[in-house]
Order: sequence, then structure tokens, then C-alpha cells
Amino acid sequence: MDENKFLPKLSQNLLQILDDNEYYDITIEVGNDPYVKIFRAHMVILSHRSPYLRRLLTINANKTNDGNLTHIKLPNILPETFQIILR
Repeated sequence: MDENKFLPKLSQNLLQILDDNEYYDITIEVGNDPYVKIFRAHMVILSHRSPYLRRLLTINANKTNDGNLTHIKLPNILPETFQIILR
């Protein structure tokens, strides 16, 4: 595949993964009551795209190999801001 077509397609696929409600392995609870939003994501993508989230996942997330979902809370970030960061 031509590289000029591959990279835009890859970017589009990654954005589609964000909107996919299947196969995610982490939920991220962002904001404070009453403005809380839960985001679904993929740890491997987050850890490779963000040094901050890599550290957070390494230090604070419950790492399990038994298929359990990992959940982290980021109460000091507005959901709208995190949406921009995630994309």
C-alpha cells in the first residue's frame, strides 16, 4: 500500500477504535460529580501515545492477566479536555 494512503488510513482506524465499544481493556473516569464521564480505551495505545498515562498505568492501575477491566480515575481533568487529549 502506498505510504500516502497508509498513514491517513491508520489514523482513521485509531479514531474508530476510540469509538468502538468492544475489546477495550480500560475505563477512565474523568471529572467530578456531577460532571463525570467514563471513557473506554486501550492500555497499549494509551501507554505508547502518552508518557503521563504510561506512568499512571504502570504505577496506579490494577494490572491483571485474568481478563478483568482496568479502571482509573482522573478527577482533576474536565471531560471535555480529556476528550481532546484522547483524540
